[in-house]
Amino acid sequence: MNKKSNRVLSLFIIIIFLIVGFGIGAVGCLIYKSYSEIQQIKVYTKPVEDNHEFNSGDDDHEHTFASGDISFHFLELGNQYTGDCTYIKAGDVDILIDAGSRATSIPTITSYINNYVTDNKLEYVIVTHAHEDHYAGFSTSDGVDSIFDLYNVGVIIDFALTNQNPEGKLYKGYVRERNEAVERGAKHYTAADCINELNGATYQYEIYNGITMTILSQRFYFETSNDENNYSVCTLFTQGSKNFLFTGDLEKEGEASLVSLNNLPHCELYKAGHHGSKTSSNNSLLSVISPEICCVCCCCGNVEYTQTNENRFPTQDFINRISQYTDKVYVTTLGYIKYNEDNSRWQNDGFTSMNGNIVVTSNSTQVLVNCSNNNTLLKDTNWFKENRITPNAWK
Repeated sequence: MNKKSNRVLSLFIIIIFLIVGFGIGAVGCLIYKSYSEIQQIKVYTKPVEDNHEFNSGDDDHEHTFASGDISFHFLELGNQYTGDCTYIKAGDVDILIDAGSRATSIPTITSYINNYVTDNKLEYVIVTHAHEDHYAGFSTSDGVDSIFDLYNVGVIIDFALTNQNPEGKLYKGYVRERNEAVERGAKHYTAADCINELNGATYQYEIYNGITMTILSQRFYFETSNDENNYSVCTLFTQGSKNFLFTGDLEKEGEASLVSLNNLPHCELYKAGHHGSKTSSNNSLLSVISPEICCVCCCCGNVEYTQTNENRFPTQDFINRISQYTDKVYVTTLGYIKYNEDNSRWQNDGFTSMNGNIVVTSNSTQVLVNCSNNNTLLKDTNWFKENRITPNAWK
């Protein structure tokens, strides 16, 4: 073979190698691109499995994706105390109802909701009533960041009345933090303002793509009560024919007025009033809304409020009543208890997840429940079997 032929053959071989090399590189890029996309999807679709640990906010921690049109997140609060904090996502609108249970819950709350709040703005904040386990995250010492400091807040809707001492440390701190948020541009309305449509407030807000948030009327926006719980702001979210009800810690008298003053619908979701106490979630309300799913925000079984087992959240009375409508009852957290050294009384001894962070997601066709620890119904938990009597409806 002559030199010219050798040169032609060598050139041909080089061209073949270049073509093969470029092909391998292109395939590699496609594989890497596909893998990256799969990883991104995985982060948002795989349920949280945190083995009783709370969300750290780390980039490599996987979180439940709030798919669909609206999602309700009932949060664990990072301690052994009962409290409420519900984060709601509708499109690009972010809503926070309450921020208990203690000011020390703030990092737990923010590390969770920061996975969903992409613009550092809470379009709506609702503060149901002036009890620490509901508004501690909005009331901090002067110079310490509250939830109001950590986000840009659009609208604040809170309780119209309170029995709290105006000079009390917690209440005074709340008013200061709220007023500072207003100075930064937030609009503030009480529930009474919304019902009376005063100062630019309205009782109903379209929050996203036809989904509405309605501030429901009840007598204790305008009338004093001996029970602070009765001042709770009550809210109904409506998505087409589906409804989702929040009543704070409203008690029996308040619930009766809620029924009489509003045309309440059947509800796919009901956040149990007052953490599943025996004085809330009465039949006068439940018989009207006939809920399909009930979420209880509490540290189940702890002795924060009572030594009597039957009265610890969630109570037997609550269970007996809710069982007539649904067995889909979920509870955020489980409290550990033990005897004092002299065996005279119980004391709290830490906490762990029961269902964990409970996420209820509603799209155009269905309502789904997905919890960070497990999806076990209350009636099937060991705590229930050891501490409660199974009502006939659940047998």
